[in-house]
Amino acid sequence: MEAAVTDDHMTVAEFHQLEFDDNDPFLYELLTGELVKKKVLSPRHQLLLAELYDQVKAHVKASQAGTVLFAPVDVFLSDYDAPQPDLVFVEKAKANFITHDGVMGVPTLVVEVISPSSVFRDRVTKKQLYQQHGIQEYWLIEPADNFIEIFTLVDGRYDLLSAASPQEGTLNSGVLPGLTLNLKTLFGETESKS
Repeated sequence: MEAAVTDDHMTVAEFHQLEFDDNDPFLYELLTGELVKKKVLSPRHQLLLAELYDQVKAHVKASQAGTVLFAPVDVFLSDYDAPQPDLVFVEKAKANFITHDGVMGVPTLVVEVISPSSVFRDRVTKKQLYQQHGIQEYWLIEPADNFIEIFTLVDGRYDLLSAASPQEGTLNSGVLPGLTLNLKTLFGETESKS
């Protein structure tokens, strides 16, 4: 079924009722009532995301901090917002947000891996959306530059908490204290296989 986007805002309930052809090569998310079509993740994107998931999940499991999920997973933030972040961390206190349909509520942390077609959506649209809904931490990963930025919510706005590349700097997470990402492995894995 093709989903038509009209001037009327689609609700999450309407989005949830949509059925897409199994052969459809796209993923869909709902951003401020608009259905957004996304390309399926490239192999490089998938490799980077898999390595990130492994590293973050190992830390979260060791600290028993909560649950880590990866794309595609719907995150239902409001009646008009159901984005699909690349990676989601839900702290233990919000464990009931995770249902068989997706994450029903505001997770603690979301990550977007930027692709050439998603630069504006990830850096502007989703950043504003996540900020508006009070997601405590937002990570942006730029594979083209091997660079990660971590934004934290301060007085309702995202401030840059930490940024690093494999050659310089370390990363700090406010919601995952003690997390140490191996950026050389994170970016090196994808470079050697692309």
